[in-house]
Amino acid sequence: MQTTSRLFDDLAKVASGAVSTFGAVKEEIETRVKERVERMLADMDLPTADEVAAIRAMAQKAREEQDTLMERIAALEERVAKLESSAAEID
Repeated sequence: MQTTSRLFDDLAKVASGAVSTFGAVKEEIETRVKERVERMLADMDLPTADEVAAIRAMAQKAREEQDTLMERIAALEERVAKLESSAAEID
């Protein structure tokens, strides 16, 4: 009975050691993958969050200006149409 108990104790120690070793290997792999991904992203020259925010603000401002210009064009077209119809009535 004593031998079986020692055998189980030894197996438990081996399993515990294997689990901690696998945990360390997992951490090492995660660290290496993270470093690789960071290096690849740095090489890709991607925009920063601040740059993206600035571009978004510029696009929003351009859209607002476009909407304003479209309203002015519509008003001018209406005015031209009225002037043309007035000119046609005079002739």
